[in-house]
Amino acid sequence: MIMVQALMANSSWGMVGLRLLTRFGAGILVMVGLWLGTVTPAQAVTLPSPTMVAYLPPGNAITDGRALLRYSLPIDNDDIRSVQETLEGLSEWLRSKRWGPITKDLNKVERLLNRKRETILADIPDGKRAAAVSYLDDIQAQLPSAREAVDLRDRETVWIKRSAMLNDVSRIEELMVAGFPFDIPEEYSHLPQLKGRATVEFTTNKGTMQAVIDGFSAPVTGGNFVDLVQRGFYDGMEFTRAEDNYVLQTGDPDGPEEGFIDPKTKAYRAIPLEILVKGDEAPIYGATLEELGRFLEAPVLPFSAFGTLGMARPNTDPDGGSSQFFFFLFEPELTPAGLNLLDGRYAVFGYVVENKELLDKLTQGDRIESARVIAGADNLVQPT
Repeated sequence: MIMVQALMANSSWGMVGLRLLTRFGAGILVMVGLWLGTVTPAQAVTLPSPTMVAYLPPGNAITDGRALLRYSLPIDNDDIRSVQETLEGLSEWLRSKRWGPITKDLNKVERLLNRKRETILADIPDGKRAAAVSYLDDIQAQLPSAREAVDLRDRETVWIKRSAMLNDVSRIEELMVAGFPFDIPEEYSHLPQLKGRATVEFTTNKGTMQAVIDGFSAPVTGGNFVDLVQRGFYDGMEFTRAEDNYVLQTGDPDGPEEGFIDPKTKAYRAIPLEILVKGDEAPIYGATLEELGRFLEAPVLPFSAFGTLGMARPNTDPDGGSSQFFFFLFEPELTPAGLNLLDGRYAVFGYVVENKELLDKLTQGDRIESARVIAGADNLVQPT
């Protein structure tokens, strides 16, 4: 009851808590924080402190960043999605060592590829069809060895084969994307925009990791970030906040400013809160989902994966973010399944996809030695 009272103490979240309790029952406790600092962009850019973590009803939240990136691609091909979903689902059977369902699902994938190959290829542009064929062939070539590993109860090999086949699925789905899916509001034309995806490699004093920045779902937030990476803005920058099982934050430059000062305008470059909700054609800008009465709806890019990249901002200014960002560090076992109160209040713009284990080693005072765009730089569109 003390946790519930703490939730209600914040007037904004009090209503959220009351609605959640009404909908799901008094047993629900949610992760919630207290916002600190003032609201002007030049001052503290904050995000919730992890004052409490509590439990929600069991759900089926996707907790793998690569899977979230696959599902967020703007494509509409039921057959390749069926192949993807079947392969994604192998993780549940592998964790519980249920070998029969694994064999059944591998056979399902083979049937889909045999029967639906042409409908899958129908959504591939002519100039990319040969590449798609090679990826489909590669998936089919790996199925016999995957089945053999199942017979040997070799879980590690099945995991490896699953990952390789899903990588091929990702490549096929990326080939299906036909242009940028929506128009960005004209009022943000002065900001860099990411019309697609980019991969950023972070070299830190403790190792290297890679993240995919998703401009299909967060083009303004992603464009701002990739532009700053290309400027070398984050090179040598320290992590200024580190909390176990919560966040690792950076992006606060030396000096009095709390964000990026555009050398052309000599002004703080603020970016809007940007959230694409599942089922919507374009992102929502400048307002939280709570403010719009949509706080129970799911963003396309949720805070459900360890290594989620989120944009920090002043506590009451949704459009006050600039350069500060954070890596979300909740393990799936601790993250509320399918309903996370950071969702809809902060913009997600990507996921760590390589060596995310490094995040467990980094702490306050460690630093980004360099950040580099290693793929997708041509998708960044600068304002004219």
